[in-house]
Amino acid sequence: MGTNNAPRRIKSDETLFAILKALKESNGAGVTELAKQLNLAKSSIHRHLKTMEDHGFVVNEEGKYKIGLQFLNYGEYARNQYEVYHASKQQVEMLAAETGEMAWLITHENGMVMYLYGAGGDTELNVDTIVGTWTYMHYNSGGKAILAHLPRSRVEEIVANRGLPAKTEQTIADPEKLFEELAEVRDRGFALNMGEDLEGIRAVGVPILFEGRVHGALSVAGPAHRFTKERCANEISTQLLAAADDVELNLAYK
Repeated sequence: MGTNNAPRRIKSDETLFAILKALKESNGAGVTELAKQLNLAKSSIHRHLKTMEDHGFVVNEEGKYKIGLQFLNYGEYARNQYEVYHASKQQVEMLAAETGEMAWLITHENGMVMYLYGAGGDTELNVDTIVGTWTYMHYNSGGKAILAHLPRSRVEEIVANRGLPAKTEQTIADPEKLFEELAEVRDRGFALNMGEDLEGIRAVGVPILFEGRVHGALSVAGPAHRFTKERCANEISTQLLAAADDVELNLAYK
């Protein structure tokens, strides 16, 4: 008889996370709505919600449950653990001011990247709606900058686990083409996203390297008509590389 060495999951935990995901995606819901959506008993849904309410992770507003502010408490704690966050905030704001474009700090975890901090520059974008979101590494300029400085075996593992889904027609969805691009990123020092994530949006990203490992990446993004290849390869990349040097200095003298 075969054996299964994969860790066993706890069903009640899976239910709890499914409820939280549903609450986030629906911007709040009642017990009956959640039970129908998740095909679970209302009594089970209610017990999970009541437990989370007691601990501040959900709030009940006249029968409609929403995500609670306790998550902000934990989220701020999680972000504050990253030294690169504290070392990069000022540089992100300076990049946005200098370029007039969106500037970002991202870092990687479990084969994905998350936006840790951002500044909108002269745009009207509310960066708070993007901070804290996950995205794939292979079609994000900062993600590619990070991938380029991870061991090949780790990149192969990420590709195997996460895949290379195509977001646009420009997305690199072939592993060999990705590795060719990552080699180019290492050679020139910066990564490009030429509409691979969103049509009409381009970005430049550079890695933050310190003590032999990649801690994250800085990137600047904007509309294609302002982000010509010449501007990306010269002006934007130069500003990003200088900012990354400052971040690495901050990490050294933290």
